[in-house]
Amino acid sequence: MPECHVRQNISYPSVAGRREGFSCPFPDCRKEHSAADCNLDVTLAKVMDIVDKELGSQTQFPEDTALEVVVNVDCAGGYEERRRRMYGGRLAAVYALSKQGGLYYDEDVTCTPLLGDNFGSSYLDYDALERLMDKARADLECQVCYGMLLDPVTTYCGHTFCRGCLERVLDHSRHCPSCRRLMHLPSVLPAQSSNKRLTELLVGLCPEALSQRALAGAMESMAGNGDGGLLTPIFVCTASYPGMPTPLHIFEPRYRLMVRRACESGVRKFGMLLPNRTGAPQGDLGVTPFMQYGTMLQIEEINMYPDGRSDVWTVGVSRFRVKRWGIRDEYIVADVERVDDIPIIEEEAIEALETALCLSSAQEAHAPWMGLPTQTLLDIGHQFVDQMQAISAPWLHENNVLAFGQRPDDPALFPYWLASVLPVTETEKYRLLCSTSVRERLQIVVGWIKKIETHRW
Repeated sequence: MPECHVRQNISYPSVAGRREGFSCPFPDCRKEHSAADCNLDVTLAKVMDIVDKELGSQTQFPEDTALEVVVNVDCAGGYEERRRRMYGGRLAAVYALSKQGGLYYDEDVTCTPLLGDNFGSSYLDYDALERLMDKARADLECQVCYGMLLDPVTTYCGHTFCRGCLERVLDHSRHCPSCRRLMHLPSVLPAQSSNKRLTELLVGLCPEALSQRALAGAMESMAGNGDGGLLTPIFVCTASYPGMPTPLHIFEPRYRLMVRRACESGVRKFGMLLPNRTGAPQGDLGVTPFMQYGTMLQIEEINMYPDGRSDVWTVGVSRFRVKRWGIRDEYIVADVERVDDIPIIEEEAIEALETALCLSSAQEAHAPWMGLPTQTLLDIGHQFVDQMQAISAPWLHENNVLAFGQRPDDPALFPYWLASVLPVTETEKYRLLCSTSVRERLQIVVGWIKKIETHRW
């Protein structure tokens, strides 16, 4: 890695290694990267250990597997040949040569058996590939679903999972399923590219198994797209947020049916949307009885009453946007897409820009906090809550604290927590659901705080 430097004007996320960065040496990038984003690829390292044990030592091959390896080197005056005596078939010979530093990626190689044309060394290559496929198979499985990796995504801590499996894990936890390290991946997963090198290895080593795995995934997706793709049951009621509990009392027959079906399906999820009280158009949907952005809720516990009513304890897992909707048995069902935050590297770039540059005088007059560091915005929120607790503000009643917990230190969760306990309008709360930036949400809640402090609300 290139030499690291201290990154300027970045306070979020406050994670070890993110304050250190380096300039990318590749000409098509040249961007600044965080040192925390660079770790050993655990899966690739395990596979390469297997490759090295199988192909790396030339002493394990007998004399009758000898080949003459000719490397054609492009020189200023034309081509120059380098000749080496190697063993074990073309695959083992070329791997060993590259390991020794005797082969560059753009050089041509020719392998000729030294025992003559009647000696076929291809069986050695097929045998080596079969051994590699057999031994590498276990390390090319996802540790969430235990199937072959499908669209592999590698976390910043170096562990690789199927993209779909990682998305499901991040609905419930922000820790890596393998090492339990805290991940800031929910905000970058959609933009996170697949692991190109592992994808190439899967295609090369396990083509049939990979095809079967992809087919099974496609069939599962098609099965889930029945009923016209309107899969998500929708409860139009109140504001809810990721990471925050939403206790509900279910009494309407349509929502009793909706909750029962969600539980029977095993998914135990439904979407929560605010009602569209003003009749404002909701994007491409036009005027709808609900707002377009909401929160997916996970059912944690249900307490049923003899008359069919129930108390349902849920927790928000992710935000979504409604793309299409319809009615099923009097409750709304929808085709939704998940809404995630912008990548952390973009979040950092926005903070660096806003804190380094002077804002316009008009903006400074109306919202001077917009240029503050992200951590400072969080500190303002914490100080406000502490002051309100000191004077026993009604909205910080013991019941609210018991329901939603103490104020979180996580900048990503604090705006959601404050919106859950602070009596602000639905219109203001809805702004948080539409925002895709932690910094922007902190700026929104600091704006609330400033209005409260100046008695403008």
